[in-house]
Amino acid sequence: MGFPWQKGISSLANMDLFIGDLHMPFTEEVKYSMLGISVILFLIALGIMVWQLFRYFSQTLREPVDEFISSDSQPAKTGVFYKETQNPNVMAEANLKEAQRLSRGLSMDSHLELPSLEDQEQEEEVKGSLRFSLFYDKVQSRLVVTVLEARELPLRDFSHGVDPFVRIWLLWAGHEREEERGLGSSPSLCCVLHEWQSRMVKNNSNPMFGDQFSCSLEGRDVPHITVRFEVRDFDKFSRHGILGEVRVHLCDMKTSYPLEFLEDLQTPQKDLVGEVLLSLKYLHTLQRLEVGLLKIRAPQQSSKKEKALYARISVLCNQFKLRHQKSTVKTRWKVTAFNEVMMFTLPDPQIRECRIVVSVYEVYAANKSSKRLVGQVAFGKTKSSQDEHWSLMMRSVCQPVAKWHPLLI
Repeated sequence: MGFPWQKGISSLANMDLFIGDLHMPFTEEVKYSMLGISVILFLIALGIMVWQLFRYFSQTLREPVDEFISSDSQPAKTGVFYKETQNPNVMAEANLKEAQRLSRGLSMDSHLELPSLEDQEQEEEVKGSLRFSLFYDKVQSRLVVTVLEARELPLRDFSHGVDPFVRIWLLWAGHEREEERGLGSSPSLCCVLHEWQSRMVKNNSNPMFGDQFSCSLEGRDVPHITVRFEVRDFDKFSRHGILGEVRVHLCDMKTSYPLEFLEDLQTPQKDLVGEVLLSLKYLHTLQRLEVGLLKIRAPQQSSKKEKALYARISVLCNQFKLRHQKSTVKTRWKVTAFNEVMMFTLPDPQIRECRIVVSVYEVYAANKSSKRLVGQVAFGKTKSSQDEHWSLMMRSVCQPVAKWHPLLI
C-alpha cells in the first residue's frame, strides 16, 4: 500500500508519456510549408501597413509646400489649403465659394466663340446629296418632315463601305432670346424642339429611306424654325461618323404645300444651345484636377412634364477616356445651379495633354431612365492648341478659375 502522493506522481508520469507519444498527422514538408505561408502573409500585412502610414505622412508634409508656392505666385488664403486635404468637404466648399466669387465678375453677355472646324468630327471630304420634303399643315398646325434618299455618299476608308442614317433636329432661334442676352454679333442661342432619327441602311452609298416625321407647331413659330439634317455612318463599336449636313430655314419658304429638296451635303457645324459655368483648379503637388460644375443655362420649350438636368464630366488623354464622374440630377430651370466639385487624379504627363468633355443630359423627373443629350462642352490642351481657360488654370496656382463655356450640339 502506497501513500496518496505517490499515486499522484505516478499518474503525472503516465500523462507525460501519453502526450509525448502524440504526433501531428502531417509530414515535415507540409509543416514547413504552412510556416512559410504564415510568414509571407505576415510580411504582406506589415508592408501594407507601412505603405499606408507612408502615404498618410507624405500627404501631411506636402501641404506646407503648397502654401509656400501659392504665397510666392499670388496672394492665397493661408490655412485653407492645409485643411482641404484633411477634409474633402471643406475643400469643396472653399472651392465653390471662391469660384462663385470669381463668377460674379463674369457677365453672361460676354462674347462666346464657337470652336473652329478643326475641332469638328469631320474627318473626310464632304460628298453626296440628300433628298427630302417639307410640308406645314396650317389646318392641323403640324410640320411634316420626310427623308427620302441620299445619293453618292462616300465610302469610309477603314470599312470600305457605309451604313448611313439621318438625324434630324428642329431648332428654334428667335430674336427675343438674343435681346435677352444682348449677344449682338455672337451666335444666336437655339432651342431643340424635336429630334428624330431615320432607319439605318446597311452598306449602301445610295440609300432609300422613306421615313416621315411630324410634330405640332404653331404658325407664329414657323419663321424661327431651322431644320437640320445630319447624315451619319453607323459604327457599332465607336462613335458614328458624320458624312455631312443640310440646313433649311423656314422663314424664307412657303411650306403650305409639300416642297421637295435635293441639296448637296455641307461641312457640319455646331449649334449653340446654352452655356455652362465651370471652374478649374489644379494642385501640382497632389496631382489633382478639380472641375467645378456651377451653373447651366439652356433654354427649353414649354412642357407640362417636369424635366431635370445632369452632367457627365469625362477626362480624355490622347483621345482615350481616362475616367468620368456624374453630377446629381437637378430640376431644370432657365438657369440651373449645381455648385458641385469633381476631383480627378492626373499625373503631370497626363495634365500636359488633356481634354475635358462635359456632356449635359435631360431626363424627365418621373422617368429618369430615358435621357436626351442637350449639348457638350469640350476644352483643354492638345499638341496644337490650348484653351484660354486651361491656360488661366495652369497660371493660377491653387486658385479656382471660373469661366462660361458654350454648350454645343
